Amino acid sequence: YVLKEGSGKGIRAIVIYPMNALANSQENELRKFLCYGYPDQKSPVTFARYTGQETDETRQQIIATPPDILLTNYVMLELLFTRPHERALIQSAKNLKFLVLDELHTYRGRQGADVAMLVRRAKNIFNSPNIQFVGTSATLAGPGTYVEQKQQVAVLASAIFGDIVKPENVIGETLK
Repeated sequence: YVLKEGSGKGIRAIVIYPMNALANSQENELRKFLCYGYPDQKSPVTFARYTGQETDETRQQIIATPPDILLTNYVMLELLFTRPHERALIQSAKNLKFLVLDELHTYRGRQGADVAMLVRRAKNIFNSPNIQFVGTSATLAGPGTYVEQKQQVAVLASAIFGDIVKPENVIGETLK
């Protein structure tokens, strides 16, 4: 999407991880795919990790020049909604196109309820009419046929995203 629409127009995607270790790992993967091979390793898409691990200087730099893709965790996103000195970062996401929950299967029980409420707050705060919610998981599907698994995933995604997710919109895989 950013390649098509152009970089530097504010945060277009926020990817939320349940743990910093996953955010760190995915930051390295993005660097491999979006930096290496370009002249001076200058990516056509900008991204930054914004968790509790960054220094104040790094955070200020991210706030001053928001990336196209922000990698964070659900706790930090909640904090961003409440910290006045980071309000500019939230403002830069007013045209947010994608809110991604990685490892969707981990959001169950109390944590799942907290994240579901966070998603609803995000909908309200970003007020982006075309926001697309995406959940990723390699281990979410349970027993049953492929069609039944897609229905189960759609029920969980609907509960977390607070919107109807149709089974036909669940993208899965099968091994042969």
